[in-house]
Amino acid sequence: MEPIALLKDKRIVLGVTGSIAVYKAIDLASKLTQAGALVDVMMTEAAQQFVTPLAFQAVTGRAVYTDMWASADSALPTHIAHVALGEGADLLVIAPMTANSIAKLAQGLADDLLSVTALAARCPLVFAPAMDGGMYSHPATQANITTLIERGATLIEPDEGRFASGLVGKGRLPDTPTLIGQIRRALARSGPLAGKRIVVTAGGTREPLDPVRYLTNRSSGKQGYAVAQAALDAGAEVVLISSASLQTPIGAQLVAVDTAQSLHDAVLEHSAGADALVMTAAVADYRPATQAQQKIKKSDGDLSLQLARNPDILLAVKEMAQRPKAVVGFAAESENLLANAQDKLVRKGLDLLVANDISATDAGFASDYNRVTLLGRDGSQTAIDRSSKSAIAEVIVEHLSSLIVKGSA
Repeated sequence: MEPIALLKDKRIVLGVTGSIAVYKAIDLASKLTQAGALVDVMMTEAAQQFVTPLAFQAVTGRAVYTDMWASADSALPTHIAHVALGEGADLLVIAPMTANSIAKLAQGLADDLLSVTALAARCPLVFAPAMDGGMYSHPATQANITTLIERGATLIEPDEGRFASGLVGKGRLPDTPTLIGQIRRALARSGPLAGKRIVVTAGGTREPLDPVRYLTNRSSGKQGYAVAQAALDAGAEVVLISSASLQTPIGAQLVAVDTAQSLHDAVLEHSAGADALVMTAAVADYRPATQAQQKIKKSDGDLSLQLARNPDILLAVKEMAQRPKAVVGFAAESENLLANAQDKLVRKGLDLLVANDISATDAGFASDYNRVTLLGRDGSQTAIDRSSKSAIAEVIVEHLSSLIVKGSA
């Protein structure tokens, strides 16, 4: 797992309670550590019946806390270890959290290190219930969960599925990507784009020729999804308009499209009055003039297609009465990169344009890496050498934040 800027050096206290799902918490602790977080694990006595503290220590490289009366790390004051853990944390995550632990916290009980730390902590609390049978839907459990939410805690809803008992229902701990997505959302609440609405487009459009075939391009949608995630990490409300079949970032509102026309309509609908539009999608300039109602059969002769021009979405946005405060475009060029990009920046009234050379063989289409130049309306140019699309997305969102702040001034 590559580093995540939002998680770098963040102190996350991970509380682990006695559920068979504790094995997923080991993976969570490992992935958070790989992403750059400093993870301090606290285990209840029941949790230690499923796995040993050594498992967490091995993946985090840090001490694991199990005893309210003794500190495992001499750097913490031994008599108030629970206060030091809670006060120094950026986030307290309890995953998995059993029905018993939920009840204890809802009632304010403090009889072990985890419950005492939860009461002492001043950071946000995120909790992920995991329990068997009908325990999650039981009125007592639901009442206790409501109490925690009303106090400001964030619930990660459990998944439905088969339990260890063989029963099927709601109560399974979500997989690590979902847990990390929710953790990112909790940490991003006070980000520079908090309260801002950002619309991001992603993927290549598909223009149908007949019921089987369509015209498209090589865009994977990866850069657009990376921009959506970076905007979420900055605290924004994100609408992701996409034709790609990728995992939607946790917290983004997905609007599925396929053709250039459907993308055009969705962009005009959702970007009206938005704080920003990031037009990452690779839109087909042309479509078949007619769509065959039946599959076109192969014949001995050549097949000729008449193409019609698709609407220019960025020009349409330029003419909107409620144009977004900032508009970012992308230019995929095979020659005269900067000259063509500068022309597009001016002609379409953009605030920022991201230009990438599609002739590169080590970046771009379908790759996890890209190499781009950011051109600003003020004449500025920022070249980014080959970097991950996630890293590039973070730079784009940083520029976007500056544009929105200037536009609000």
